[in-house]
Amino acid sequence: MTGVTAIANILRSEGTEYLFCFPYHPLIDPATVAGIRPILGRMERTVINMADGYTRLSNGRRIGVCCMQYGPGTENAFPGVAQAYADNVPILCLPGGAARSRQGSPPTFEAVPNYRGVTKWAATINAPERIPEMMRRAFTYLRLGRPGPVVVEIPDDVAKATVGDIRYTPVKPVRTAADPQDINEAARLLLNAKSPVLHVGQGVLFADACEELRALAERLQIPVMTTLPGKSAFPENHPLALGSGGYAGTKMVQHFLDKADVVFGIGCSFTRTVFATPIPDGKVLIHATCDERDINKDYDVALALLGDAKLVLQQLLQATSHAQRPPSNVAEEIKAVKAEWLAEWMPRLTSDEVPINPYRVVWELTNTVDKTRTIVTHDAGNPRDQMVPFFESHVPHGYLGWGKSTHLGASLGLAMGAKLAAPEKLVINVMGDGALGMCGMDLETAARERIPILTIVLNNGALGGYEKYMPVATEKYRLKYLSGNYTQVAEGLGVVAERVEKPQDIRPALRRATAVVQSGRPALLEVITREDATFSKYW
Repeated sequence: MTGVTAIANILRSEGTEYLFCFPYHPLIDPATVAGIRPILGRMERTVINMADGYTRLSNGRRIGVCCMQYGPGTENAFPGVAQAYADNVPILCLPGGAARSRQGSPPTFEAVPNYRGVTKWAATINAPERIPEMMRRAFTYLRLGRPGPVVVEIPDDVAKATVGDIRYTPVKPVRTAADPQDINEAARLLLNAKSPVLHVGQGVLFADACEELRALAERLQIPVMTTLPGKSAFPENHPLALGSGGYAGTKMVQHFLDKADVVFGIGCSFTRTVFATPIPDGKVLIHATCDERDINKDYDVALALLGDAKLVLQQLLQATSHAQRPPSNVAEEIKAVKAEWLAEWMPRLTSDEVPINPYRVVWELTNTVDKTRTIVTHDAGNPRDQMVPFFESHVPHGYLGWGKSTHLGASLGLAMGAKLAAPEKLVINVMGDGALGMCGMDLETAARERIPILTIVLNNGALGGYEKYMPVATEKYRLKYLSGNYTQVAEGLGVVAERVEKPQDIRPALRRATAVVQSGRPALLEVITREDATFSKYW
């Protein structure tokens, strides 16, 4: 067999269902023969985003795998891999490479030196007989420890080389628990705290630990906030839910962080970034993470619990099984703050303005779809900051949050990958017209590959406020506003599309679009909106 046939067989043994790809790559044909369905995108970055979304919805158990040709294909894939790295998503990227005889000869583009800064591991298969070894190591990095992307470059001559029978055993995940003494100390701190807060990240989703999280919060009556990637790890209709905190977030998050004496971070990185609600000074921080590099990185941590989120939460449940905290009215306090916050925002959420206020779109969406059977994601910029606070997620992965690295247009690929991972769910991505300009041709991918998702475009003709940074250009060349009829573009690419211009038409259009998606076709709603750069931000 050839080198790429051996790789295809290894991928199949690891449970690979899809190969997200952009030709040319010699792996595509043998992967198809091995029973792996190729999903061909229109742009390498979208291919990476699809693998990313697929992995997220699989809790990292099924790894998104992608490939592209060496040279320009590998170059175009870089931002997608960088985004997966920033959000700690394990994907396997298998770029082609120049033959070994051309390695190190400029200007040949080599993946390994260029991708080292945005991967957990990057390597070149430098000999055909090393294929099983290198692939085993790749999946070990993908399934153990801190999640993150792995790049394995396949030189052209290695791909074509003849190899004998190979022996390969799929890699099993390995999880570790925290030190029992540290668990007991964490339990003591939480039980003695006057106003603790659970600060929940994506690690809880990847560890499939949402039930344990809920059990701990209910037992100790501790309010729960999530990070942007962790949104949906705790049901936001729960009496103890504070909602999510990112660049924009709920008023409840800031209210309870301000008064907290102990903040327990579980499955999070405690990273200081504009896309995370800052933790005020003077708090006692407990940090549970699977990666020691996050501990004491940006915040001074009083106690570290190094281990898998599910195992750590199980340990804490055991450590607190016979303990009780004093009676609390925290649920009533959350309810009161939430009512006050929503009353403040209701004029925007129910606005009858024309052009439509984008918050009205978010409000109609959150009150129309069945949240137990829907996955929603945002794009970068204004749609993210308008969606995150107000779209309530009720089940794990009901909202796909992302954003430490924020590439416009990523949501389309993420939504397609999510739909392939969870075909029974209604998958919706909400994006601006600027974001659609970055990825719009891949609407055709959704149509051609039969991936029925719903894309909602908030078309305000502006770049989310960025035009104010270009006063000379916009005045001289009149570039302030974007233009285009995206309904016609979508229709030309094989997507059922509709344009919405009046607030009262949003909900009926959503229902029609949902029916289209349920029939097996992708749909797009272009909603003509005004720009509203006022966000739910209290810090």
